[in-house]
Formats: sequence, structure tokens, C-alpha cells
Amino acid sequence: MTTISLVTGGSRGLGRNTAISIARHGGDVILTYRSGKADADAVVAEIEAMGRKAAALQLDTGAVSTLPAFIEALRGALSTIWGRSTLDHLVNNAGHGEMADFAATTEEQFDRLFDVHVKGVFFLTQALLPVLADGARIVNFSSGLTRVSFPGFSAYSAAKGAVEILTVYMAKELGGRGITANSVAPGAIETDFLGGAVRDIPDYNQAFAGMTALGRVGLPDDIGPMVASLLGPDNRWVTGQRIEVSGGQTI
Repeated sequence: MTTISLVTGGSRGLGRNTAISIARHGGDVILTYRSGKADADAVVAEIEAMGRKAAALQLDTGAVSTLPAFIEALRGALSTIWGRSTLDHLVNNAGHGEMADFAATTEEQFDRLFDVHVKGVFFLTQALLPVLADGARIVNFSSGLTRVSFPGFSAYSAAKGAVEILTVYMAKELGGRGITANSVAPGAIETDFLGGAVRDIPDYNQAFAGMTALGRVGLPDDIGPMVASLLGPDNRWVTGQRIEVSGGQTI
């Protein structure tokens, strides 16, 4: 039976690449977007061009009050498009960056980060428990910044650290249903994170490449296929793990 994956923030960046990689591995995808409907529709069209099924649903993962309506829309899509009531995979990818020194970080910045990266992941996954099939896979995106530190990322990294601990507890408490949970921690990647700094600013790119064992910064194509592979049956015995995908950054 074809698998169905939900990828949050699937309209751009690593989420987009993950959604397309899942389709290339033979899976169907439901992706979410916050405001970029045109980008999300383009991803759906690209997946459908591969002969797979896909759908895009609006979701602001930082607005927990909207989750009941989202779950209703998700159930409708599952029934209408697939004739099913369950998901096989959940990829919690949606997020954003806030760069500010510890002394200058505002409560508003802190709350935005934790609302999306921690509270949103916690309560979306909780709300999806009746929709996740037994034996499902959960992948939560973390960051290489939980292992190494750079000024300006204290709040962001603290949020991602919380996600890693939450992932371990998901693995423990959902294991009775055969559900696995792992966190994936990319290093510096050429995406639009922080306005595309690593991608578009040569000094940034060269600095991170110089501290990476494989001699360059990462690309979305270095991450999405790895996540798609992690969701596959060959990795059924991997759970509760933090998996860094950074090309050996700062080792």
C-alpha cells in the first residue's frame, strides 16, 4: 500500500525538498503552508507530475487554536483523495529563524520561536495521534546548532534542543503502537533561512564550508532524500535518535 506523509512547511526549502524526495521514493504527500499557497500548489503539481498523489493545506503551526479545523480539513483530504483515514508519516519541518544575541533577544522573538518550533510540534503531533497509523514514522527537524554554538542563536537553538528531548519522549510513549520518532539535525544549508544568508552571502558560505569535513555547505538535496530514506521500512528499528546531517560540520 502506498504511504501517505504529512510534511509541514512543505512549500519551500527543506520541507519542499523532503516532500519531493518522498514522492521520488514512491510515496504520496500532504504538505502544509502558512502563506505561500502558490509555492505549495507548485510542489503539488511537481509531485503529481511524477504520478504520485498530493495535496496542500494551510496551517500556521504557531497558532494552536487552529488545529481542530486543520485536522478536519486533513481528514477530508485523506477521505476524498485516498479513501483513507490515516497517515503513515509525519515530518515536523515548519519553522523560521530569529537571529539575535542573548542579551538582545526580546520576549516576542522568543515566543515566536517556541510557539512554532516547540508548542506547535507538541500539540500538532498530539492532535494527529488518532490520525497516525500504528507503525507510523515521526521525524522532527532540529538543527546542528544544538551541538555547536554560534552567537545569535540562543533562543532558536534552545527551541530546537527542546524538540530533540520531545522526540525522545515521543519515541518512548508511542513505541507501544510501533510508532518511531527521530530528530534530524541539518548543518548549514543553502536555503532561504535567515533571508538566504548561507546561500547568498559568500563570506558566510565560505566560513561554514571551511568548518565542514566534506568541504562545502549543504544543499536541500543533501537533506530531503535522507529524510525520505529514514521514513522507509529499512529504518524501522531506528527510534529516539538525533541524526545530524551536516557533512561533518565542526567535528
